[in-house]
Amino acid sequence: MMCAKLSILAWLISGARTAVLLIPALLPLRAVAAPTIVLASTTSVQDSGLLDRILPAFAQATGIEVRVIAQGTGQALETARRGDADIVLVHDPEAEEKFIGEGFGIDRRQIAWNDFVIVGPRDDPAHVSGGHDADAALRAIAAAQAPFVSRGDKSGTNALELRLWKASGIDPAKEGAGRWYRDIGGGMGQALNATSAMAAYTISDRGTWLSFGNKGKLIVSVEGDPNLINRYDLIQLNPQKHGKDRLDDARRLAEWLMSAEGQRAIGAYQLDGEQLFHPSAAEPK
Repeated sequence: MMCAKLSILAWLISGARTAVLLIPALLPLRAVAAPTIVLASTTSVQDSGLLDRILPAFAQATGIEVRVIAQGTGQALETARRGDADIVLVHDPEAEEKFIGEGFGIDRRQIAWNDFVIVGPRDDPAHVSGGHDADAALRAIAAAQAPFVSRGDKSGTNALELRLWKASGIDPAKEGAGRWYRDIGGGMGQALNATSAMAAYTISDRGTWLSFGNKGKLIVSVEGDPNLINRYDLIQLNPQKHGKDRLDDARRLAEWLMSAEGQRAIGAYQLDGEQLFHPSAAEPK
């Protein structure tokens, strides 16, 4: 009788061991998380839809996911200074040079370009429509005291606008603040919405303008000035400042965007048959 009980007990223990061994095989395999990097980017390449179009192709090619923080150039560079991003994509040459000079960034590469345009109301109270001279247009807007919307957010677009006003010899914040010159402290989409609502003028990158859905009575008033060329630069972070493991993955993003595949993806992005960005090699000399 005792032998029979011992045999049953041994059988139960053996069965339990087999069940324990089988449990892991029956459980679903836990997915391995894809490596992720953070791109601090100017709002224009995000709001225009470019990043949503091209980054999935990078993820498919490399297995690396990219999380985008879309900000004005000044904010994007500050995010990178704090170490809260792994790579930056911006368009303000002076701010970029300062960032690199401070030792935060290395290996700046121009990945694309388009241009800025001055947009304004169809009835054109400053009489600048059809022009190709940004300086003359800003002088005319100031002389007419026609409403002008400034982003005022330390973005690359805002920096370009302020450089143009300075070149014209006009200080709009002093001469027109609170009257015809309106500093909204917001992004490009907000600035265009305000411009549409106020029947005002503003400066926009072409990519965001083409993708903007609330144009109303706004039109492109001034374009084609060489001073309105808009270059987008990708800057890697200095590993001696940041020392992040993800910087290697960020370098792969830079290499992909400069590759033939990445440049084709940038140039292929269109809305309503219009090209929003051009590959860096296609910039006019």
